[in-house]
Amino acid sequence: MKRALAVIVTSVFAQAVSAEPTALDRSSIPIAAPDYPSITEVDANKVQPPPLQVISPPEKAPNIVVILTDDVGYGVPSTFGGPVDTPTLDRLAQNGLSYTRFHTTALCSPTRSALKAGRNHHMVNVGSVQEIATAFPGNTGQIPNTTAPVAEILRLNGYNTAAFGKWHETALTDTSVSGPQHNWPNRQGFEKFYGFIGAEVNFLRPNIHDGFALVDTDKIRDPDYHFDADIADQAVNWMRAQKTMTPEKPFFVYFATGGVHAPHMVHKKWADKYSGKFDQGWDKLREETLARQLEAGIVPEGTVLAQKPDEVDDWDSHTADERRLYARQAEFFAGLVEHTDYQAGRVVDALEDMGILDDTLVIYISGDNGTSAEGERDGYFNWYSMMNRYPETVEYQLSRLDEWGTITSYPHMAASWAVAFDAPFAWTKQEAGDFGGTRNGTVIHWPNMIKARGEKRTQFSHVIDIAPTILEVAGIPEPEYVNGVKQIPMQGTSLVYTFDNADAEERHKTQYFEMVGNRGIYHEGWFARVIQTTPWNPESRYPITSKEGWELFDLRNDFSLSNNLAKDKPKKLNEMIKVFMEQAVENHVLPLDTRLLDRMDAKTAGRIDLMDGRKSLTVFPGMIGMAEDTFLNVKNTSSRITAAVGVRGDEEANGVILAQGGSHSGWALYVTDGYPAFTYNFLQHQITSLKSSERLPEGESTITYTFDYDGDGRGKGGTAILAVNGKEVARERIERTIMNAYTVDETTDVGVDLSTQVAQSVFPTARDSLFTGTIEAVTVEILE
Repeated sequence: MKRALAVIVTSVFAQAVSAEPTALDRSSIPIAAPDYPSITEVDANKVQPPPLQVISPPEKAPNIVVILTDDVGYGVPSTFGGPVDTPTLDRLAQNGLSYTRFHTTALCSPTRSALKAGRNHHMVNVGSVQEIATAFPGNTGQIPNTTAPVAEILRLNGYNTAAFGKWHETALTDTSVSGPQHNWPNRQGFEKFYGFIGAEVNFLRPNIHDGFALVDTDKIRDPDYHFDADIADQAVNWMRAQKTMTPEKPFFVYFATGGVHAPHMVHKKWADKYSGKFDQGWDKLREETLARQLEAGIVPEGTVLAQKPDEVDDWDSHTADERRLYARQAEFFAGLVEHTDYQAGRVVDALEDMGILDDTLVIYISGDNGTSAEGERDGYFNWYSMMNRYPETVEYQLSRLDEWGTITSYPHMAASWAVAFDAPFAWTKQEAGDFGGTRNGTVIHWPNMIKARGEKRTQFSHVIDIAPTILEVAGIPEPEYVNGVKQIPMQGTSLVYTFDNADAEERHKTQYFEMVGNRGIYHEGWFARVIQTTPWNPESRYPITSKEGWELFDLRNDFSLSNNLAKDKPKKLNEMIKVFMEQAVENHVLPLDTRLLDRMDAKTAGRIDLMDGRKSLTVFPGMIGMAEDTFLNVKNTSSRITAAVGVRGDEEANGVILAQGGSHSGWALYVTDGYPAFTYNFLQHQITSLKSSERLPEGESTITYTFDYDGDGRGKGGTAILAVNGKEVARERIERTIMNAYTVDETTDVGVDLSTQVAQSVFPTARDSLFTGTIEAVTVEILE
């Protein structure tokens, strides 16, 4: 009787777990383990064990690689008629499909969040970049668990998953050791993450996370180091290892380069490839790009250049010195674009070397928004000057032109180039109401399943279409529940219907756009929009509550948004405005908020502030990598830093006690050759240092730095005082201070100054800045 029961039990096991993967119920994930009946047989030799449950993707589910570059506008890559060589994108396009009407959201974080969620960016609470999140639903920066990303869906269906490069989806207050970590890459479906969490990175001296841990890049850095090359190495190594260990198991790779977001850092040889190629200026470049686009059929016959913004001066109106500066800026931008494409090419080459390229779905999105115009009129040698409203003169930039793209720079080109690099459109990154801000050339490559070669697809498409496309290709249904939470349905439309049908009827018929008040609406071939603010002028051009500024375009006859029909078709315009408002309410777009840099301050923006209400913070050795939004805000106020340190025996203390920021902007309290000191680095333009004339005595000491702020506004000056054991040892006047942000990519560190160093002339590297004495604690206070 027992033997018979054991056979029955074994049969039940087999029925429970031996079904093909396609028979699994994937509507609720993770897929539940089988409910095994109890075994009554005592002797293991007399009964067969049940098959182990293995969650596998559906049969023939392919490897998937999504490549996303940063700030590459529509008119940049050679694939879409631009002047910059992008051989990897060209190669994929020649053997795949080019989508000439693909759209993003106009800024980084929103595009990335929408891409992986398959929902509009406000639906995942990323209505703008994380640095300017607010308290309103749709803009909090907190991705809800009702919108599980495609990486998590694939992982729970048996895929291996990895992300390399830029993330920029985690709320700034969640980046400290206290978390929460649910919006970090390793909690958003990626088993492996290697890259940076925030908006940008110093390509030559990056702060990198491997999972949740900071990487000591000083150990691996060499003179030729570049972040995008590093992540290509990491991606290639991971893919090879994965296919070695489990060759039958598909993977999903998200390869998101840092390039070409500011800083435009690339080794000089890449920029020199474009020497002289932009001497004709931005006006001529727009014309040349449109001519190539027309010849290649990228834009329809009859397309004209949209009229450039009034603020963009004619190239010929600038002086010879200005043109020399601007041309070199563009050369570095172009060099970084090609370098970025080259690193993506190394990932593609690895797929080919492994013999899996043709059966891998590769989606290469050239830019997460349009080209950045955040360099304003003349560009910047140090882009943090822009963030703090401190324009740099042409003369100053020319004086440092030989350093452009090197570790001492943090450069960004002039805004007028962005208009040219977004041809045939008129506007740029940030402008959600113009395709210069939202249209990005995209290529899909999958030769074993897509018959067409080198063809173009003109159906309207959007970044929210990527996740549904991936799921359809993998044969995985969109789940109703993920980790027990009911999901909001994806809003995107799979692009599979276009793969082998160039004339397929468009399925994505309506799409809103909104970014810091700039807004637009696409609906069945028509487009209406408002240019509310500009990258170089944050002031609203129209009352936000009025209908002023709305424009109307018939996209069936106007690819570049060059013919405003608002006056001719007021009824149609009103219809479009109504559609926008319906979409805005449905997607949590309202209320509209046109503030940009002001919202970098958490208190001003109204978002969660980790330091909310605190006037004092005590930190300890080992606390490193603290982002600016996770540290006490000592900008625009009086403050005091008190450090309890020690010197043992006859040793001589040296190194950083506490530092915030880096060589381009920041402050540091340190000891150099035994002498206590403090440096305030205002954007490299004004560097003020205080230093004691006496060495620290043996034993315990208290070093105090006090800043007496002038008040009466933001970014003002004050008096800096350094004291040791209660005795003043140095006093200096600091004329200007940082008003908005020291940096985006660098951090606050105890006992070291990571990445680049505030006192660069004293500590050339992070290794040099390690404190050799002892630090008991450091207290930072806000004094009012």
